[in-house]
Amino acid sequence: MAQAPFPTREEVDFVVVGSGSAGGIVAKELSVAGFSTVVLEQGPYLRPGDFSHDEWDITEDEGLAWGPRKGHPQTFRRHENEKAEVADRAVLGYAHNVGGSSAHFSGNFWRLRPIDFMERTVKGEIPGTTFTDWPITYEELEPYYSKVEWDIGMSGLAGPWDPPRSRDYPLPPLPVKASGVLLEQAAKKLGLTAYPQPHAILSQPYNGRPGCINCGFCNGFGCEVAAKSSTAEAMIPQALESGNCDLRTGCTVSRIETNSAGRVTEVVYWEKDGTEQSQRAKAVVLCANGAETPRLLLLSESSQFPDGLANSSGMVGKNLMFNGSSSTAGLFEHPVNAHKSVPTTRVIHDFYELDPSLGFYGGGGIDARHLNRGLPMSFAMRGARFSGARWGSQFKQEIARDFTHACSFNGHTTTVPLASNNVSLDPEVKDKWGRAALRTTFMNHPDDFATMKFFAERGEELMEAAGATEINSSYNSTGQMGGVHLLGTCRMGNDPSNSVIDRYNRAHDVANLFMVDGSTMVTSGRGQPTMTIMALAFRAADNLIQAARRGDI
Repeated sequence: MAQAPFPTREEVDFVVVGSGSAGGIVAKELSVAGFSTVVLEQGPYLRPGDFSHDEWDITEDEGLAWGPRKGHPQTFRRHENEKAEVADRAVLGYAHNVGGSSAHFSGNFWRLRPIDFMERTVKGEIPGTTFTDWPITYEELEPYYSKVEWDIGMSGLAGPWDPPRSRDYPLPPLPVKASGVLLEQAAKKLGLTAYPQPHAILSQPYNGRPGCINCGFCNGFGCEVAAKSSTAEAMIPQALESGNCDLRTGCTVSRIETNSAGRVTEVVYWEKDGTEQSQRAKAVVLCANGAETPRLLLLSESSQFPDGLANSSGMVGKNLMFNGSSSTAGLFEHPVNAHKSVPTTRVIHDFYELDPSLGFYGGGGIDARHLNRGLPMSFAMRGARFSGARWGSQFKQEIARDFTHACSFNGHTTTVPLASNNVSLDPEVKDKWGRAALRTTFMNHPDDFATMKFFAERGEELMEAAGATEINSSYNSTGQMGGVHLLGTCRMGNDPSNSVIDRYNRAHDVANLFMVDGSTMVTSGRGQPTMTIMALAFRAADNLIQAARRGDI
């Protein structure tokens, strides 16, 4: 590893743990504002030329998202009175590289709406849950949503389907593809509105980066031309150019140390070769995602913080939310070729907020996309969707037909926060560094199931209206067993007894410790949280800069 520009034994202004959707933004904003900033990232800094379309590497061999094959086991159980079992794959899915999962996301970016921030007040209590309002409003976050669109680069079309916005998108939407046309036509027949899916993918050249080349390898893959607006491409280069950012890759944080006054003093980590280092800092910002941030806090227990750092509320790791989902596949007479281009080009939000008269809480969106991520190998391994054939010439014919003639109308929905759904430290299983493995406890609330079922049924109606010749539908009717949207585990709130950070992302218990990632979200939103995570990061960085300049850290 190259000599660091900032000595480890001298205080820097900020250490940022993680360089993903939140960390990349926080690092860029702090360093450009003139603060010395060290970024600790577990994975490598992959550039466009490092990415490939190698399906086996990405989907089976954990090329970007580390799991048990790379020495990072995770365990899972449904309920807290059960023993967690080691999972074959990562239950909590996320990338390990500069840019985090923003390097391999699909780039589908929805804003939350005003209702998301105050649903507890509007809808009332949901028994058995920890459902509550956010301590901030949509109006407070709106300027930062616009900042996401213009600073990282987004493509879309402003219209009556949007929540209030102060600026239009900087780029026009990506071209519609056949699956989007089918959804649009079906929606029109049913009196619904399908509109262009907003993307954190460039439809045209922007800020020195090229537009999308429609290669079809978006979902789970890095972009080989830098058209995807990951923080690795849109933020980190600016941070490095400032001369105030020290990006250290291959660095895995083990714990955060505090002094007798209960303030953070340094971050302990391993370099790639196992060498232990410790960086002193005036303040620490955890942007490690909704799994690794609570894990690090729990690993940083001490006599001063016996239940984990910043955990006097007992809420660290609690209230884990994924997002609900449903999938309605349809087979068509003519080719659809949904595997081409970006995953989805049209979305319906008519059911964003469901009527309470249905008897359950929920809502979400429906988009049109490929089956099995539109990947030939993955598609073949999972078998034909519309027959029982699994081998031989009939299997080959049906796979070829289904791959080109089918698409899926997918629901992306709410899940409610439950204290019993959580991320904790496994008492027995260890990772390659000897740290306690991540243990997930998760079972959906009945309202989650009702919402997913509702969206599966709407998907079937849309498929019928689209003219599909065969239809089959599914949702997680027995409960989700993992996810990639890792939300709520260090949530924001005004009350220190039931939240971990305040409305400015500062830990209630530790004045110079901040958290900025999906863990801070109070509700799950409707299926695409990354844009909100980025907007929260811009807002948090703005508040951090102001606080630091007035000596309030």
